[in-house]
Amino acid sequence: MDDIVRQAMAKWPHVPHCYGWLGLDARGGWHMRDDRVQAAGPFPQSRGALLRHDKLIEFIHRNYACDDAGQWYFQNGPQRVYVELDAAPLVLRVGAEGEVTAHTGWPVQVRACVLDEAGRLYLDTDRGFGLVHTLDMALAAEAVEAGRWQPEEMAFEDLPARFGFVRSPVAAKAGAGPA
Repeated sequence: MDDIVRQAMAKWPHVPHCYGWLGLDARGGWHMRDDRVQAAGPFPQSRGALLRHDKLIEFIHRNYACDDAGQWYFQNGPQRVYVELDAAPLVLRVGAEGEVTAHTGWPVQVRACVLDEAGRLYLDTDRGFGLVHTLDMALAAEAVEAGRWQPEEMAFEDLPARFGFVRSPVAAKAGAGPA
């Protein structure tokens, strides 16, 4: 977390949390969701504007974390901005040598591998649960074929409870339960 963010949190400790304004898609793209977009429907059906400002994206990545309830957020100064997730809290890239990196740039260590009913591949890592990026499926298939990863089949709807994350903090806050 950035020092300036820590300082702002200490200076203004009671800033209300923000819900619904930021989404993470299945390819690692961040979407800004204003009032109009939120009124049009939940994420990911109503996505909002894809962020393209490199410095803002880097700032989000440096200040992206998870709370004790499994809700992922971006700490924006003193305000916690909870993230609506398309699929998982991380989008993972697989390198040619088998190394795995989160969309945030964090290197991660793979603990388990999961395949859902749609054929999407996920990895449970030391930094959180993530979806393998579609562009890296050939490299991921090599890891599976080489026996480095043994996919366990699991329904998409069961992933949040099993791996401890909340796809929609908005729905959880509204009492719809973990989504």
